[in-house]
Amino acid sequence: MDRIARIKEFLKDSPNDSFLKHALALEYIKIGDDNAARSLFEELLAFEPGYVGSYYHLGRLLERAVLPQEAIAVYEKGMEMAKAAGDRHAYNELQAALDDLI
Repeated sequence: MDRIARIKEFLKDSPNDSFLKHALALEYIKIGDDNAARSLFEELLAFEPGYVGSYYHLGRLLERAVLPQEAIAVYEKGMEMAKAAGDRHAYNELQAALDDLI
């Protein structure tokens, strides 16, 4: 069974598991399905806005889709959430991604 199918099986038992949604979105990125990945990241962040690791990946995905304003908004929101959580590493990664974009 491939990774995507395995993660989907786990999600049947834990449909609101942010880690599993994040992992599934990353698997979709690996196979080039950015639309499915974007939907998962957006759903995850709507449900759990403090899941700071997803902001970076969603921002990069939006950059690839040539949606710079949306990417900027995602990076800025992620930085706000990382700062609130005291996650300096995530904040710095998001700041670097934002600086590279603008």
